[in-house]
Amino acid sequence: MTMFSTQVKVLHRLLQFRHTFWCAPSFGKALSSRLVLGIETSCDDTGAAVLDETGEILGESLHSQKDVHLRTGGIIPTVAQQLHRENIERVVQEALDRSNVDPSHLSAVATTVKPGLALSLGIGLEFSQRFVRQHNKPFIPIHHMEAHALTVRMLQPVAFPFLVLLVSGGHSLLSVARGVDDFLLLGHSLDEAPGDTLDKVARRLSLIKHPLCATLSGGQAIELLAKEGDRTRFPFRTPMGQTQDCCFSFSGLRNQVTMTIMKQEAEEGVEQGTLLSCVDDIAAATQHTVASHLAKRTHRAILFCKANGLLPSNSPTLVVSGGVASNQYIRKALAIITELTGLRLLCPPAKFCTDNGVMIAWNGVERLREGKGILPPNVDVHYEPKAPLGVDMTAQVRAAAIRLPSVRMKILN
Repeated sequence: MTMFSTQVKVLHRLLQFRHTFWCAPSFGKALSSRLVLGIETSCDDTGAAVLDETGEILGESLHSQKDVHLRTGGIIPTVAQQLHRENIERVVQEALDRSNVDPSHLSAVATTVKPGLALSLGIGLEFSQRFVRQHNKPFIPIHHMEAHALTVRMLQPVAFPFLVLLVSGGHSLLSVARGVDDFLLLGHSLDEAPGDTLDKVARRLSLIKHPLCATLSGGQAIELLAKEGDRTRFPFRTPMGQTQDCCFSFSGLRNQVTMTIMKQEAEEGVEQGTLLSCVDDIAAATQHTVASHLAKRTHRAILFCKANGLLPSNSPTLVVSGGVASNQYIRKALAIITELTGLRLLCPPAKFCTDNGVMIAWNGVERLREGKGILPPNVDVHYEPKAPLGVDMTAQVRAAAIRLPSVRMKILN
């Protein structure tokens, strides 16, 4: 090779670098780093974020509907839909502006299409399909629970397979994550989700009238008041004690709590809607029973995984995510189980446990890397309010009939 040709090649590379640098979509980010826009509207938060393929958050925006739904006493789907409709364009534009990314520089758009509230999912999907067609970008439909399960991999290296417990206001499940789109479902909620139970108990206790809880969600209010409560005053039964599987049921616990509240109202001579003097104790007992139920089902899932070789023998991991995973008491209960069974417990920071555009964008990055579930912009996609995660193994877990050793769930607040 002549010196002249070598100089020409070097000059060509320099020109390429200069072009890449000056045309970079985000403060010097090279165009070779693929960028994904994530959009989340599965329930009551409108979220959007732009990530590069290393997991760096270039820009994000989130509009929370919490204050509105606190005033109405719960999520009203038509209200949530309207708020998504009013805010989604602004939220997406804010995420793009904050990341200094033009839509032309995006490699794909990832959007939650299942599961969730139908009216909310519809707004996100409609906007996204219009967006990808306008800008001719690939579209990646996202399973909301898959996104929760994989968020931890954005924050630190976590190899497949690992066990994941997903607990939120709308869902609860135990699953083995074997790959980006490969899950084994070990257990799921048979009725309502733990976050929904905590919210309903908080509403029945009228905690919005409590001076410390007026701006908190139901679950946050229960956790706060429980710190000063005596959980032993009201010994609620842990659900499904005689059922040897990994599924969850919280409606029976809510009925126990409701009956106790009615009894206490009668004893104190107050009407429904009045704050009880024992509200801290009821909150503590409710939270403890929810934590105990989650811990026991997770314990059985760990034993099932060990018996069937579903987790690695070296550094097996339990990932806990979803909105309820931000509850510190529940995390401590699960830590007791993971310490007993030799698992590493990983929980994303609270801001990544609740619904957000970041986790959707990261799921899109993971799928983009592996070329899975990427659609051209002109393909029609339908949302699915109910959608299981992975292969259902609940019957096999039940057939194993694993008995749990006795574990003291004494947790200090």
